[in-house]
Amino acid sequence: MQPRARLDTRISLVVTLAAAALMLFGGTLWLAATRDAIHEEIEAATRVAEQWVEVLSQDAADTPEHLIHQLAAVGRVRANTLEITTTDGALRYRSPAPTYKIGRNAPAWFAALLTPDFTPRVIAGPGLQIRLLPDASRSVLDAWDNAVAAAGWALAILVLLGVAVRRAIDRALAPLTEFEAALAHTGDGRFDIRLPRQRSLELDRLAEGYNQMAARLADSLHDNARLEEDQAFSRALTARLEEERRQLARELHDEFGQGITAVRAITGAIAQKSRHDAALHGNAQAILAMTGQMQDGVRAILERLRQPGTDLPARLDDALATYCAHWRGCYPAIDLHLTLAPLPAPADARLSLALLRLVQEALTNVARHAQASTVNVRLARAGDGIRLQIADNGRGFDPSTATGRFGLTGMRERVSAHHGHLELLTAPDKGCTLTIDLPWAAASTAPTTTGESA
Repeated sequence: MQPRARLDTRISLVVTLAAAALMLFGGTLWLAATRDAIHEEIEAATRVAEQWVEVLSQDAADTPEHLIHQLAAVGRVRANTLEITTTDGALRYRSPAPTYKIGRNAPAWFAALLTPDFTPRVIAGPGLQIRLLPDASRSVLDAWDNAVAAAGWALAILVLLGVAVRRAIDRALAPLTEFEAALAHTGDGRFDIRLPRQRSLELDRLAEGYNQMAARLADSLHDNARLEEDQAFSRALTARLEEERRQLARELHDEFGQGITAVRAITGAIAQKSRHDAALHGNAQAILAMTGQMQDGVRAILERLRQPGTDLPARLDDALATYCAHWRGCYPAIDLHLTLAPLPAPADARLSLALLRLVQEALTNVARHAQASTVNVRLARAGDGIRLQIADNGRGFDPSTATGRFGLTGMRERVSAHHGHLELLTAPDKGCTLTIDLPWAAASTAPTTTGESA
């Protein structure tokens, strides 16, 4: 793109051209008026000269030589060239060239513009013909000299006007330099500059608008920074909770579980060797039964801590299918339908884990509180994002009375951490429909470390 002229230069040029056009228009009017004035002046002079020559011709009716002598003594007659010829066309006398501004003439094009059309006057004398030829060359030359002087003054005025306009515009537009610097500052992501009040009403409004915009952007930047911090904290907390769950599961399995196994092994040995001691054998059997219950409890706890699908398989749909199959086994009285629309690519690991956790929490709420006989889980693309919908035919509830026992707070926090949207539609005895929209993120081809750990 070619560089354009500065605004002050363009305004100065427009003003100067407008002034020049106005002067040109005035010059055109002046030319027309001057041409009319020259015509009237020469016509008047010609009429006077014609009357004077007629009087001389009548006085010298019988003496043509005397008439020629009188006219030759006069020379030019009031801006008219005088020619005297005989009746057979022989030239007897022609008045000399004008002496006023001798040797100079206006340019031919200028003379053509200003010289009117005149009709020569022919006066009959004693054996002679006297011709008066109107000559406007001296008047046209005067007009040319006046035009040259006026053009010089006009040029000087145009130059002075251009300089004055340029300085006035530069002064008026000087605040735009501050505006430009402020906008460049804003473009760099810094919103601390504030423009001062301006003398011009329009520029003052622009400055006020910029200051308000910068203040709002600064507030938005601060809010976004806080939101990002909250989301980062939420992701870190979720990752920490996942790690704590795995660590707790390992400790239960390695420490408590192995301890129970050891106690059962020792108690089993005691039970085998105390068959003849009824009291000791009974106590050993009681310990075996109790530790068996404890072992079953530990397994249940481990199963909840390490739910199927926590270690994500290669695809999200496989993880959801695995978990839903496990859930059906745990709650056979509830008919679970899983619908998975084809995804364009494997989902990002963090997005997959978030969706899996949301499904786990939602189905846990259904099992604990909904008293439903059917629940539908559907996952599909929705525009540029992905939509998860869990709907049941249970007893529903009043959303305004919902408390943390439904796990909604944690679900909302998880959705917010992924810049998503959660919508809950429910009412008493109307079932419950949970719709979650999250931005789509495809899995990277290279291994990445996510904010949550599986």
